[in-house]
Amino acid sequence: MEKAGKTPGVQAQMLIRRPVAVVFEAFIDPQITKHFWFTKGSDRLEVGKTVKWEWEMYNVSSSVLVKEIVPNKKIAIEWDEYGTPVDFEFEALSEGTTYVTISQYDFKTTGDELLAEINGASGGFTTVVDGLKAYLEHGINLNLIADKFAKS
Repeated sequence: MEKAGKTPGVQAQMLIRRPVAVVFEAFIDPQITKHFWFTKGSDRLEVGKTVKWEWEMYNVSSSVLVKEIVPNKKIAIEWDEYGTPVDFEFEALSEGTTYVTISQYDFKTTGDELLAEINGASGGFTTVVDGLKAYLEHGINLNLIADKFAKS
C-alpha cells in the first residue's frame, strides 16, 4: 500500500451499513470508540489536541496527536507508538452506507522490525473495522481487541 507517495504502509477497510456521520462520530467520540477499539480515551478528537488511548486489559496506552479533521471525510493523526501518520477516511456510498479506510504509513523501521510493525498494524486495524461493523450495525461489542491476545 502506498499513501501520498510514502511507503511502506498498511490499509484496512470495511463497508459499514450506517450513515457517514454516525461512522465518523464513532471515531471522534471515545464513549463510542471504547465499544470496538480501546477501553478508555482521554477526550474527543480535535485538531491540535493530543489524546491518550488506553487498553486497560493489557495495561497499555498510546498518545495520538490529531493533525486534521475534515467532518465526515477524514481524521488524520500521528501515532506516538510508531511516530507514524494514520488516516481514517470515510466515503458515503449511499445515505445509509459508509466505506471506512484506515491507512498507516511512513514506518521508520526496516527488516524484521518493519515486518512485525506492518503485520501488527494490519491485523490490528482489520480487527478495529470488524468490531466497528458489529457494534454500529448490530449493537454488539464482540470484545475483539480484548480477546485478540487472550491468555490461555
